[in-house]
Amino acid sequence: MHYVVLGAGPSGVVAAETLRKADPTGTITLVSGENEPPYSRMAIPYVLTGKIGEAGTHLRKGEDHYAARGIDVRVNARATSLMPDHKRIDFADGSHMKYDRLLVATGARPVRPPIPGLNLNGVHHCWTLEDARNIIKLAEPGTHVVLMGAGFIGCIVLEALAARGVQLTVVEMGDRMVPRMMNPIAGTMIRRWCEAKGIRVLTNTKIKALQNVAAEKSRGIFGFLKRRAPTEARDTLDVELDSGEMLSAHLVVVSAGVAPNVDFLANSGVKVDRGIMVDRYMRTSVNDVFAAGDVAQGYDFSTKAHDVHAIQPTASEHGRIAAMNMAGHNIQYNGSLQMNVLDTVGLISSSFGLWAGVNGGDSVEIVDDANYKYLNLQFADDVLVGGTAIGVTQHVGVMRGLIQTGTKLGPWKERLKADPHRLMEAYIARTHLT
Repeated sequence: MHYVVLGAGPSGVVAAETLRKADPTGTITLVSGENEPPYSRMAIPYVLTGKIGEAGTHLRKGEDHYAARGIDVRVNARATSLMPDHKRIDFADGSHMKYDRLLVATGARPVRPPIPGLNLNGVHHCWTLEDARNIIKLAEPGTHVVLMGAGFIGCIVLEALAARGVQLTVVEMGDRMVPRMMNPIAGTMIRRWCEAKGIRVLTNTKIKALQNVAAEKSRGIFGFLKRRAPTEARDTLDVELDSGEMLSAHLVVVSAGVAPNVDFLANSGVKVDRGIMVDRYMRTSVNDVFAAGDVAQGYDFSTKAHDVHAIQPTASEHGRIAAMNMAGHNIQYNGSLQMNVLDTVGLISSSFGLWAGVNGGDSVEIVDDANYKYLNLQFADDVLVGGTAIGVTQHVGVMRGLIQTGTKLGPWKERLKADPHRLMEAYIARTHLT
């Protein structure tokens, strides 16, 4: 049996290792589209801050880790087409590979909006190790940096850029920061926190265009910069906003969302919606083809529907379940929970489950603007289905547990509405942990 795993992120690596345990004699090929050892994108911001080196992003540290397990790792191989009838994958370099069972764990790629000038030098995503190398060269202390996007990934990048000591302006088209994770009260609180840390945040604002301006061309006859611009004599970018304001920057980092890597599946018969549609066993619509991780639209136990949950714990579990079923087992995936935990220049925020609530549901919230603390609980009948916390880290694991288990709160629903901080008491009482 030849197992091919397309994608060498957390989902793909866990899948390859699980396949080896489940099938000691099968052939396993782990394929990466980048010319790097398998690594975690979530660790890239720590490279930017200098907390770890590039090796610290590697998912497995031993040089012979994969070889010792009989896993053949192929790098710099980008899939261009899939032909299930022939069980064949074609690659950009003209090569191809046969498989018996295939896992598509190709993840996502950053979206590049159709804005004039986004292809200029000095404009980068923060998605790959190569991106990190480019950003490190430009994001020196005191340089002016514009960050496009203040979503979940954007705020992770924000944290890293701020730690590098740059003069940072964040441009977000939504009405608040992290709009897919936080309601208006919470998103606005995070914005105020960032502004108090010296970061300029522009919401309800779009970047209209970028233009490259060489430093020497931007100087007047006396050598002074003709506009408010970075102090060093280097190439700068003019960043035009839809408000008419013009920013000058040494570096523009684009964090405008991601899209699943599914283009190579055109005409393959694999059904794609917001991601690759999979059943509870991580099987796609095509025989012997499975999908996992950020590219997969898997079961969400909160909504009982299917959605893309682009978080590493979900990706790893996807990979494990898919691999077991590829190896002939029959294990059902219980479903994932939408969850996000974010550190934004020292302010910890989290959201779990149906944080925006449900129709006919009930909720309670506590707001402490002065101390940047916020707690919001969402209920459906007497079940906690969602929650949001800012500046409150105690018992957020309990919040997640109550949501994930669907525990019936009984009389504790009203007690939590009177005092949402009693989450631990509710958990102990309702799960009989006495």
